[in-house]
Amino acid sequence: MTPTTEVTSNASGAKPKIAYAIATAFGVGHWPKAPGTYGSLVGVITIVLSAIFFLRPTSLAGLSPLHVLSDARFMDKHFLVPGSDIHDTVLWLPIFSAIALMVILGGIGVWSSGRTAQYAGIKDPQFVVIDEVAGQHLTLLLPLIPIALPNLRSHMDLSMFAIFFALSLVNWKYLLLGFVFFRIFDVWKPFPVRWLERLPGGWGIMCDDWAASVYAAILLRLALHFKLI
Repeated sequence: MTPTTEVTSNASGAKPKIAYAIATAFGVGHWPKAPGTYGSLVGVITIVLSAIFFLRPTSLAGLSPLHVLSDARFMDKHFLVPGSDIHDTVLWLPIFSAIALMVILGGIGVWSSGRTAQYAGIKDPQFVVIDEVAGQHLTLLLPLIPIALPNLRSHMDLSMFAIFFALSLVNWKYLLLGFVFFRIFDVWKPFPVRWLERLPGGWGIMCDDWAASVYAAILLRLALHFKLI
């Protein structure tokens, strides 16, 4: 959303510390000059870290690293046999995690940005950057989610797709192009991006960035389709 200093009410009450921390991406929004750009960079960094964890995770809470999929000892013990429920569950993780991330981050973003804006008494405080974080996530994740998701298994090796999904999120060309596309549409604000800013509270702060991310994701998908990256 376009940062503004428009006062909607007097700042009052106790500071919503948790909402404030999330809305500012734990202080990133207070960095001088172009906080929205920094917020987008936070989105890129968190996506990359998630992909790296999937590709080279350490044992955590009893979960084994992804490379056990090719370990004959595990295959022989039927822990992760291709086609088994456990194997399929592990390989669906990138898609399910991406969708969950978008939904959860979106809900938290609306709540935290709305609370912070209300506390500041400003319609869209410049230091609120959770909208850029969420928008950048959508830009990078949407192009990788198959359109015909229910028919994915009949058209693609799921294990190969899981690796492709994660590797795309550590491809510097993909990340750079996604970052540039999102920043362009976030600043340009073609219809209905600017119109969505009129929505009340956190919805107005978040929805315009979601719309900008859809435009950016379409271009990024086209770049993938034509093998430009």
